[in-house]
Amino acid sequence: MTHHDAGLTRRAALKGVAGLVIGFHLPCAAHGQSSAATSFAQNAFIRIGTDDLVTVLIKHIEFGQGPFTGLTTLVAEELDADWAQMRAEHAPSNPALYKNFILGMQGTGGSSAIANSYDQMRKAGATARAMLVQAAANLWKVAPLEIVIERGVLRHAATMREGRFGQFAEAAARLPLPEDAPVKQPASFRLIGREGAVKKLDVPDKTDGKAQFTIDNYEPGMLTVVVARPPRFGSKVASFDAAAARSIPGVVDIKQVPTGIAVYAEAMWPALKGREALRITWDDTAAEKRSSEQMIEEYRALARKPGITAAVRGDVEAVLARAGNVIEAEFVFPYLAHAPMEPLDGFLQWDGQRARARFGCQLQTGDHNMIAAVLGLPFERVEIETMLAGGSFGRRGQADMHLAAELAQAAKAIGPGRPVKLMWTREDDIGGGYYRPLVLHRLRGAVNGGTIVAWADRIVGQSILKGTPFESIIKDGIDPYSVEGASDIPYDISDFRCELHTTEAAVPVLSWRSVGHTHTGYAVECFVDELLQAAGKDPVAGRLEILGKSPRAAAALRAVAALAGWSGPGPVGKRARGVAIVEAFGTWVAEIAEVSVDDGGSPRVHKVWCAVDCGVAVNPDVIRAQMEGGIGFGLGHVLFAEVTIEAGRPLQGNFDTYRSLRIDEMPEVEVVIVPSAEQPTGVGEPGVPPIGPAVANAMAALGLARPRRLPMVRGTG
Repeated sequence: MTHHDAGLTRRAALKGVAGLVIGFHLPCAAHGQSSAATSFAQNAFIRIGTDDLVTVLIKHIEFGQGPFTGLTTLVAEELDADWAQMRAEHAPSNPALYKNFILGMQGTGGSSAIANSYDQMRKAGATARAMLVQAAANLWKVAPLEIVIERGVLRHAATMREGRFGQFAEAAARLPLPEDAPVKQPASFRLIGREGAVKKLDVPDKTDGKAQFTIDNYEPGMLTVVVARPPRFGSKVASFDAAAARSIPGVVDIKQVPTGIAVYAEAMWPALKGREALRITWDDTAAEKRSSEQMIEEYRALARKPGITAAVRGDVEAVLARAGNVIEAEFVFPYLAHAPMEPLDGFLQWDGQRARARFGCQLQTGDHNMIAAVLGLPFERVEIETMLAGGSFGRRGQADMHLAAELAQAAKAIGPGRPVKLMWTREDDIGGGYYRPLVLHRLRGAVNGGTIVAWADRIVGQSILKGTPFESIIKDGIDPYSVEGASDIPYDISDFRCELHTTEAAVPVLSWRSVGHTHTGYAVECFVDELLQAAGKDPVAGRLEILGKSPRAAAALRAVAALAGWSGPGPVGKRARGVAIVEAFGTWVAEIAEVSVDDGGSPRVHKVWCAVDCGVAVNPDVIRAQMEGGIGFGLGHVLFAEVTIEAGRPLQGNFDTYRSLRIDEMPEVEVVIVPSAEQPTGVGEPGVPPIGPAVANAMAALGLARPRRLPMVRGTG
């Protein structure tokens, strides 16, 4: 029995590990719920070896956003461990043990790692601490309350005895689990929230090359697989000729799989050459044939018609009808690729009876189920080892498990006994769909006596959830991801309506870093700025006047204004400032951008000030890094990035045509973390949405039009 087994017992685990293993049920409420609302418990695991090392099994994938460090910090805090003795590794795929309470499955997404695991991992650490202390007390024949732990050393002052964790690990493992080990009070924190208290655990191995990613996988007899997929979304294989491909040295076999034609080779180069040599006839009967421009025109027409109501209060149409001056704005958002540094890839070994997959797995439960289904295996005969991944931004969180399915299909097509490594190229990845949806907003508003009195937002776009295992989240025709941040704006406006038109297209869509907030944040924050300008209000002071129901938003806005020394938007000289504030996944982020415009009308962002309220700040350095990274990621996309569809085909394929932010274009960023005692919330995504509207509002302060269609600088690929 291993820690992969759902029925793992502490006693069985101890047979294979020398030391203390914490593998017990820890009831933990889902975010925003009471404990009573949570009908299941989850196992957390800590291994304390006789070598004094503490290893924390992390149920969330580490792809640069920091859960290895953050969750290990929680354990180390409660253990009073020395950070040098802490280690982290991915937990195996096992939903019975490692379910994410927020997602309802084992997986990572929605900036949920810390939010989901904060209480749970602290409780695990506190339990391990209590057992070590009791073991030492038994050995020294003293009261447990007389023992203290400092940086991994247990001490009894009266007898001048001391010892490290490893000395007591085996004895502690023989003790009964304490019923309710107390966790620390925040005033006693030594690591949580402390500047510079810990270093990121994954950085050293990534720096010196020891870190292993999917591309590093190699097994004797392994075949590299690339798939020729249809150039037009929705097409299927009609027929193919593989004779020329089979003649290329190193090509082992060619097989048709549901997603296209798979080329199996002894290495990547012959696989690519074999794919180039294929002659494929595509059936375009069900293919997408429209262009982005045609879709936008269709969306524009839909936006003139009433949609399904997502939220309403008052009678916005009556107020708009009476208003002397109705302000209208249309915002158009393109399809966007995730474009992480590591394209999709996966390794799978299948012998006909069991399967072992190794890859950067973001949604373990879904991927596990998919591999088992494709290979016709029971769940318990499939093993997934989650590896480090070179970014994701949502790309690996495919709701229909596309990567896992294709990986299993490639293994099944070649037959058992040959390990396969499926590789996507950069062009495959950017041109492969699963984009942030193309979306259009039509907003109407009115101002009376310096007050915003009406707000109507009609949204048009594809559903991310429709057709996925999560489709049940859609209620009354409303995909909550389509309207989040637009149906629940933080501003006090008495007459309000948000509507939605959900469209259909063969272009597959997916969550993209900060999901619906990527477009709603821009539309809402640009439009409120425009209405405040019409009301003659300062962008900061005007927002504060209508944030009465959102005190945390107001506090973050005041914090960023103080950080930037806000005295108005300007312009001052050739620069102006714009502001925006967006809540995503329970975290409030306010940003101020200082912008100039070159002779060609393109914005240049010089500095960004950022205030973030994410509840208890577990790792301040990680939080700042995520804000800085989110700002750079978001800025590059609002300035330059789009996937253009022409006759159902994506035109972009690599960074030469899918433009990203360059190093000399990254602004200086200054971040302040708003002190908070609230439960911690996520930071991997919320830094992205405010940067676009902050830049757009600065451009308006310079006397230019707010960009209505993104990217701001088009045709730069």
